[in-house]
Amino acid sequence: MKTRELTIGAVFAALSMLIPLAFGGFLTVTIPPFTATIMSHVPLFLSMLISPQVAAMVGAASALGFFIKLGNPAVTLRALMHIVVGYIGGLLVKKGLRYELVLLIVLPIHALLEAFIVIPIIGLNLYKMFYVIALGTAIHHLVDSAISVFFARATGLYKIKKSA
Repeated sequence: MKTRELTIGAVFAALSMLIPLAFGGFLTVTIPPFTATIMSHVPLFLSMLISPQVAAMVGAASALGFFIKLGNPAVTLRALMHIVVGYIGGLLVKKGLRYELVLLIVLPIHALLEAFIVIPIIGLNLYKMFYVIALGTAIHHLVDSAISVFFARATGLYKIKKSA
């Protein structure tokens, strides 16, 4: 990892921890066993533009932030899935896929991983897994994706490629 990537990654990691610590509760939607803290995916999604390794690091920091704030095993396990989602998204960006498309491609991966990881805690409850957690994660993912695209363009992290 280059120094620039590591530095930007550290800032995104700090933000991914700060969002649940500072705004958890205030920007949180709760439909048990699902919780969504608006903007919590933004540092993760932006870090995909840096590198897969940075995105995985930011995903781990996100899980740590939620663990410190809530100590809830289901939320912490769901947040650990951000490591996988970020890494896959970072690989797709690195391959040259358009950022918006990458965010849409990782959406079902994100939603399904979060739905399946909670089985040891909530049991094999298909309603809670798919209608509450997976659907809730998908909606949360879309909201944070829109915010991420805005910030990526505003900061110059992502520029739309003009076709000829």
